[in-house]
Amino acid sequence: MEPTLTDVAAYWNSRPCNIRRSAAPTDSKQFMDETEARKYTSEPHIPGFAEFDKWAGKYVLEIGCGIGIDTVNFARAGANVTAVDLSEESLRIAKRRADLANVPLRFIQSNAEELSLCDPAYHLIYAFGSIHHSPRPVSILREMRKYSGKVTTLKIMVYNKWSWKALWILLKYGKGQFWKFSELIARYSEAQTGCPVTHVYSRRSIKKLVESAGFRVKKISVDHVFKFDIPSYIKHEYKVDWKFRWMPSWLFRAFERVAGWHLLVEATA
Repeated sequence: MEPTLTDVAAYWNSRPCNIRRSAAPTDSKQFMDETEARKYTSEPHIPGFAEFDKWAGKYVLEIGCGIGIDTVNFARAGANVTAVDLSEESLRIAKRRADLANVPLRFIQSNAEELSLCDPAYHLIYAFGSIHHSPRPVSILREMRKYSGKVTTLKIMVYNKWSWKALWILLKYGKGQFWKFSELIARYSEAQTGCPVTHVYSRRSIKKLVESAGFRVKKISVDHVFKFDIPSYIKHEYKVDWKFRWMPSWLFRAFERVAGWHLLVEATA
């Protein structure tokens, strides 16, 4: 049976993204500080992609804000942010993060496949690691297009089909059973297993999908190979995995740009 949005919401309510990056109470400042610091330590390319400071005084719509790490950084930089998420629990934490950061934010719990905002065009529509967990990502992109205008930039991250992580999942969990690829990717794409749906894309397929919704793709790049030893990382220790220790930094960066898990897409309306 095909997964539903109810299944997706239940999964993220039970384990909001990035929640395990801190053992502190989820309503505490310690939790907020630790989850932010650890997210950007393991995914240092995010601030450069988001360009938080660029959107000061602009209107930003974030789809799939999760626990609000990027969201609050847009607001800290002076953007007027509307953040949407399907998960009630994720939004609870995101709202608390905004309160502790003392930044004004507008949060909306909604199915992004059927947005009903009474807003004009945004300057930035941003979705980092969210639309590929929807049963119908193209529906979200079409909704995004409704809130786009001549000045709108679209920035999204989706998972890369031709990545080191996809290969690792196929070999480690699937024992090379490529015919189970889609099932394996959904099950093991996240730190917590059992995600109901995860789509992966090639450069060509994501370009086709985005442009089918009425956007024009300007740039697609690849980034992010998780380089840390997982047992150590769970304990919040940043020990490089043995597979990557031999690589000089320049070679590892080159590898990330070829085989990274994140497909970064920038488009205009």
